[in-house]
Formats: sequence, C-alpha cells, structure tokens
Amino acid sequence: MLPFFPFLIVYFLVLYYKKQKKVALLTAMDVTTIFLIAAVAALFNNTFDTGFGFYLILILLLIALGLIGSAQTRLKGKIDYKRMFRVVWRMAFVLMGFSYLVLMAFGLFSYIIALM
Repeated sequence: MLPFFPFLIVYFLVLYYKKQKKVALLTAMDVTTIFLIAAVAALFNNTFDTGFGFYLILILLLIALGLIGSAQTRLKGKIDYKRMFRVVWRMAFVLMGFSYLVLMAFGLFSYIIALM
C-alpha cells in the first residue's frame, strides 16, 4: 500500500482547480490521512502478527479527542468541535506518516534478515 500517491493526486488536482497551495496541501493531508490509517493498521498487523492495529489507532484517536476537548474546556470554557476534530485529524496525519515510515523500514529490515 502506498498512501502517498493519493496525497500527490489530490494535491495536484486541488492545486489545478483552486490555484492555492495552502488549500491544496491541507486538502491532500485530510484525504491522505484515511489511507495512512489503513496502511499503518495493515503494516502493524503484518509486522506484529495481530489483528489489533486498526483498533489501536482508533483508541489513540479517541484519547487524543478527549484530551484536546478537555484542554479546550479548561482554557475557553467550551468545546469547538470542528477545530478539535481538525487538530486531531492533522495530528493523525503526521503521526501516521511517521508510523508508516518506521513500520515500513522495520518490516523491510525484518524481511531482509529473514532471508539471510
């Protein structure tokens, strides 16, 4: 699975139609997060021989939503749901991208070691 191809496709399509780099980047990040979650869950399941990858990601996203919602409540007295979901979604993009690279490198390394 290569989740960065959808990033490039969405980025260039939105850039072509909207002519704004920031909008294209943010839209591509939002769309690619779905593919990254699926790819990281599959890599996690294959690397550690388990079926818990997607549920682990879901639990971590729910914990992040709770923590950010709690912080918003303490700081502002109310929750801005749109901003809270957007922050968690974009944070998930960064963390899933990093996790994808780490798990891909680990899986490739372990595959090479197994062949020797």
